[in-house]
Amino acid sequence: MLTLEEIQRPIAAEMKAFEPHFREAMRSKAALLDRIMHYIVKRKGKQMRPMFTLLSARQFGPVQESAFVAASLIELLHTATLVHDDVVDDANMRRGFFSINALWKNKIAVLVGDYLLSRGLLMAIDKGEFELLRLVSSAVREMSEGELLQLEKTRGLNFSEDVYFDIIRKKTASLIAACCASGTSAAGRPPEEVERMRLFGEYTGIAFQIKDDLFDYGSGQDIGKPTGLDIKEKKLTLPLIHALQQVDRKDRRWMVDVVKNKNEDTKAVARLVEAVVKAGGINHAITQMYAYRDKAIAILHEFPPTEARDSLEGLVQLTVERKK
Repeated sequence: MLTLEEIQRPIAAEMKAFEPHFREAMRSKAALLDRIMHYIVKRKGKQMRPMFTLLSARQFGPVQESAFVAASLIELLHTATLVHDDVVDDANMRRGFFSINALWKNKIAVLVGDYLLSRGLLMAIDKGEFELLRLVSSAVREMSEGELLQLEKTRGLNFSEDVYFDIIRKKTASLIAACCASGTSAAGRPPEEVERMRLFGEYTGIAFQIKDDLFDYGSGQDIGKPTGLDIKEKKLTLPLIHALQQVDRKDRRWMVDVVKNKNEDTKAVARLVEAVVKAGGINHAITQMYAYRDKAIAILHEFPPTEARDSLEGLVQLTVERKK
């Protein structure tokens, strides 16, 4: 499996060039906003979304200015959704750092999210990148719909796998899909190729979310350290949904009761994790994750081989093999 450094190699220069692009996009004349923007830039993560965007553009030729606009636009809108999510979830930490709402309170955090959204929209308009704006705005709409659908369905704790896949397609996969579609569009490719790359990103995003689900259940399949966090937050994950469909009514009632009413009880959560494993929930989720990985790679292989294509395939593999 390729390392992150090897994956970045075809776009190493472009990733360096992206940083001042993004910093400039975040700049504000208001002192408080500028200080918060500096804090956000300083604590950026692995920058997976810019990588997907720039690699998608690079596989069709040299990276043009439009690709940097696409990557910056996606990062701005994505950061805005994270800031708002932390307010909604009342979360004090994000990637090991204090969240914006923890440091500056909810009112400022909401306004910062609004500012980031407006910066992204105005940047796309100023650059005349209306197709990029359409692609990314559609993804943000789907992310909002996915979050609301999850909130609506989680109350009953009885939704099917079809509903689960609809939620994660919108909530998680739509943004990675937008990265790949935007990069391809920025490279001037025709709509059918943009759509194929959008689908590649969607399948990758679904595999990514299933991997996140698996971290809740842990060590038995070399998945990583079990956390039980999703159960404590009353989230229905794919292993749990599958397990609920396999057990008898009595066990199902008990499992639902743990999620709804005993999610703070460490022993009860541990028993529930064991029951999910025993019911085949982990194996089912792993099978689904690798199926989506394979569908994503199959789409990639419809395009001519390039270094960038190899790196995109490496990103897909990294998605399903990561340890955290």
